[in-house]
Amino acid sequence: MNKEQMAESGEVAVRVSNVSKVFNLPTEKNNSIKSAFISFPRKKRRIVKQQALKDISFEVKKGEFFGIVGRNGSGKSTLLKIIASIYQPTSGKLEVSGRLVPFIELGVGFNPELTGRENVYLNGALLGFSPKEIDAMYKDIVEFAELERFMDQKLKNYSSGMQVRLAFSMAIRAKADILLVDEVLAVGDADFQRKCFEYFKTLKKDKKTVVFVSHEMSAIREFCDRAILIEDSKIFAQGSADKVSQLYLRQFMNSTDQESGPTSKRWGDRAVLVESIEAKVEADSIIINEVLRVRANTANPIAGIRIRNSAGQEITGTNTQVEQQDLGDVKQGQRIKLQWRTPNIFSDGKYFVDPAVVYADGVTVCDWWDEAASFVIKKARRLPYNIDPGFQLEISA
Repeated sequence: MNKEQMAESGEVAVRVSNVSKVFNLPTEKNNSIKSAFISFPRKKRRIVKQQALKDISFEVKKGEFFGIVGRNGSGKSTLLKIIASIYQPTSGKLEVSGRLVPFIELGVGFNPELTGRENVYLNGALLGFSPKEIDAMYKDIVEFAELERFMDQKLKNYSSGMQVRLAFSMAIRAKADILLVDEVLAVGDADFQRKCFEYFKTLKKDKKTVVFVSHEMSAIREFCDRAILIEDSKIFAQGSADKVSQLYLRQFMNSTDQESGPTSKRWGDRAVLVESIEAKVEADSIIINEVLRVRANTANPIAGIRIRNSAGQEITGTNTQVEQQDLGDVKQGQRIKLQWRTPNIFSDGKYFVDPAVVYADGVTVCDWWDEAASFVIKKARRLPYNIDPGFQLEISA
């Protein structure tokens, strides 16, 4: 199917078919022109082939928010650059329907010797905007980047975070059908990241096609409709964002914990164990009582819960880090009691509680237990929504 046929089908925005990528890496490095001339007649430079991607195939539908996850070095950024046509695949086929804008290496094309203001106009021209169009959007660009006081300074005096903020603010103005987003949101303070996530919510609401690479599983779950997990340069799994993000986290289990299979509802190395958990429903609250047992000394683990409905949708969740109540360094044999309390604003139905304990890195799992507890909400009325905060209605003539 060519691009015209894809466009007519109105379904597929990106099709990756059996794509592989091999890099040829020299094993010897010449540091000067002299060494290059001296070494040339003596011996032929050896080339080592590095397989970055192996037979990758998937489709991204139009209007879909699609996630790509994997550990460092798995090949996900290479894949994104192939989709962006920065790299060409060694074999396989790529088809893209629509105009594509990559948020991969933000700031490419910026000139460090020019001011922020001058770079806005330079980068805007590269994105296809006329000077008049840039004039009209200049204020919004600067306000989003929060750089009003710095626009007449040279870019070389900006911090890396300031440069990324300006580049991101420019990039989101580009007219695109498909957006490719790498880990560009890792730079910037909390307020700027909040702006970026609000922008993502707008993209999702507007049914924009987005291919999103991230190590942040909460973002993958929140935004992505589907995802793939790449491991050892191949697709290890694909499916719902929740399923793929859980499989990604399981990759960080210690090798000592082999009892948890890929379909198990519980996994982790058990350094800190969820010994018991129960949920109680009161008139105005849901109370979740949990006991942790420490089996090995662990530095500042993070304990958390999430609540899902019977359809598997995540309703809410939190953890000790979010609540700013760190557990500190815990010792073997110690037991820790936690009580989580949240207002009873859930709609009628059954809900499941998934507790988890992870290490301080926020990724490696001590104990993750799906559907460890449950509770049932019974209400006289039914709403087609996940929460029922209660409404007051007044009608006047």
